[in-house]
Amino acid sequence: MTRSLTDADYTGLLAYRDQLRRFLHWSEQQAIGAGVTPAQYQLLLAVRGHPGGLPTVGEVADHLLLRHHSVVGLVDRAVLAGLVQRRSDPDDQRVVRLELTPQGARVLRRLAGSHLDELRRRPPALNPALLDGDAHDDGGVA
Repeated sequence: MTRSLTDADYTGLLAYRDQLRRFLHWSEQQAIGAGVTPAQYQLLLAVRGHPGGLPTVGEVADHLLLRHHSVVGLVDRAVLAGLVQRRSDPDDQRVVRLELTPQGARVLRRLAGSHLDELRRRPPALNPALLDGDAHDDGGVA
């Protein structure tokens, strides 16, 4: 089916994108204020938030939507900053896993707490009309 887009569709999409960008900008400023880069904050969150234990670099790359070699560089810099460390997997010594250092855990706890507080204060809101795909159906044939 062909769907005609309305002015309200464009306005709603813009408003949602604005909310996301404002939150991301706020998040970046929080990270910088905490003494880490925005990418390092995302790395810390990916390491700590990974389900099922300590992640590999490849798993972190999947969370961050980055290439493996880009995450290797990010991890190298985070190791130098004392935020994360590499650990050999106890079941397979060829596998390297990432874990937070005590310093990395402190930084993350502070940042994650402020992020959750901000999201609770101002949750992103998608206009429900944008989710109703049939609301503006012009009845055209695909």
